[in-house]
Amino acid sequence: MVLLHKASAAAPSERLPYRADLALLGIYEISKSLCGPGSLQEVLTGTLYVLHSFLDMGNGVIALLDADGEPEEVFSATHDNAAARQYFAALPEKAVGQMVVTEMPVVIENVARDTSFGQWDTSLWGDGGKNYAFMGVPIRDRGRPIGVMTIDRAWFNVADIRTDEDVRFLKMVANLIAQTVRLHRLVIRDRERILDDQRRLEKERDEFAPGARHGTASGIVGQSPALQAVMEKLRLVARSSSPVLLRGESGTGKELFAQALHEASPRHAKPFIKLNCAALPESVLESELFGHEKGSFTGAIAQRKGRFELADGGTLFLDEIGEISATFQAKLLRVLQEGEFERVGGTRTLKVDVRLVSATNRNLEEAVAKGNFRADLYYRLAVVPLFLPPLRDRPGDIPLLAQEFLRRFNSDNKTRVMLAPSAMPVLQSCYFPGNVRELENCVRRTATLVQGERISERDFACHNDGCLSAVLWKQMPRPAQALPVLPVAAPALTEPTCASAATCKVPNAAGAGGQSEYEQLVEAMERSGWVQAKAARLLSMTPRQIGYALRKHSIPIKKF
Repeated sequence: MVLLHKASAAAPSERLPYRADLALLGIYEISKSLCGPGSLQEVLTGTLYVLHSFLDMGNGVIALLDADGEPEEVFSATHDNAAARQYFAALPEKAVGQMVVTEMPVVIENVARDTSFGQWDTSLWGDGGKNYAFMGVPIRDRGRPIGVMTIDRAWFNVADIRTDEDVRFLKMVANLIAQTVRLHRLVIRDRERILDDQRRLEKERDEFAPGARHGTASGIVGQSPALQAVMEKLRLVARSSSPVLLRGESGTGKELFAQALHEASPRHAKPFIKLNCAALPESVLESELFGHEKGSFTGAIAQRKGRFELADGGTLFLDEIGEISATFQAKLLRVLQEGEFERVGGTRTLKVDVRLVSATNRNLEEAVAKGNFRADLYYRLAVVPLFLPPLRDRPGDIPLLAQEFLRRFNSDNKTRVMLAPSAMPVLQSCYFPGNVRELENCVRRTATLVQGERISERDFACHNDGCLSAVLWKQMPRPAQALPVLPVAAPALTEPTCASAATCKVPNAAGAGGQSEYEQLVEAMERSGWVQAKAARLLSMTPRQIGYALRKHSIPIKKF
């Protein structure tokens, strides 16, 4: 099929066997290159080297195209990657486009004289293209063009060029290249999938390994039984797509738990979208969640997707769900029931697949009983309730959390502040009604104001009567009895064992006026904003003794 220059003088009867043998040998060498080990660039470059020998090729290029028809990868045996791209870009776009669109070869016997595809860049060839032929064939995979292969050849006599045989040979090579490209891409895709599975399994192994690390998913820090129980239940819930309602006091980290739930679910590769419902008025909230059409209201200058659309296939986290109005509750209920909605100002119904995770620190049961929250929406949201433990139920996590917050502070401010041994008992003795958020505030405030590089017991605001949190909780209006506690499972308290009766007895404070031990305790707790550490200082006791005394007299802790 293919004729070298030295065979051009042979008789026609002598050319055919020679061409057939040469074509067979060429296909054999090319198949060895394509089936050999190496990257896609190595095997395709090797194929072009063989074509260079068998076709007496001057320039040869294999260009793989993306979905838009743009060159994604360009290979050449005679140029580096940058020069190969420049050569391919210099070819007439009409010639390349015809190969891709019609899936037919393009043959030009003399590029210097051809005008059917526009002006050729004759600087690509040494003699201005006067004695050069151009051939190109499409590379098709399962009936779809995925690239093109082009060559050019110098000739001394145009009669020596057997374009029909050369094109048939190039088409056979192009078919082999298409199969090789598909197999390489399948291998790459499978390799990426295996690596993703491996990373996911390693992540799950680390999460399930007992004592492997202090932190859990999404920056949740702690090893206490209360936290581990929640995380174990969270991993079980993550396997399904059931709506989850996160319950707990303010500052317990509901957003972090929602993020951890998403990362542990099969939807982890899809978006995690979050929105605070209490931060927006109802009109803006509807646009944020459902999106709007252009011109639907003043300021809607373009169409905008809502959070439900953005979270399609993933997870949508709605914080402060208990703050939404009754009108918006009905709109949200429809999305949860049907999985469909319309944008604001639109008429087209959109369907989405979203896993909803909501959170609240309100008592929704009481709101339902009073008619402030729809019962049907409550049951849709609370398919799986997760109760997050307050910080007072996980005191063993306070040192880990304090060290983590201090590490973040040092990283943000390029400092080297450390906690002295005397500092940790102060933190562990505090009540922290603001939970983890208040602990972080305390650590950052103390680290900011400390004069040296070590935080000691005396550096904390509560030891200087400057605890802003205590003032805040004290000044907030308090009901006659403690607020209802969310049903969080907590370990049963046992009666403390004291070294002597005096250790569990409140000493008579100066000017107590004959008050009973119970009354002294209640007064001290009221004066300290129900911060046990501060009440202990007022009564010249330790925080542990205050805790024992409160349990002894069954005094309920007020929560603000």
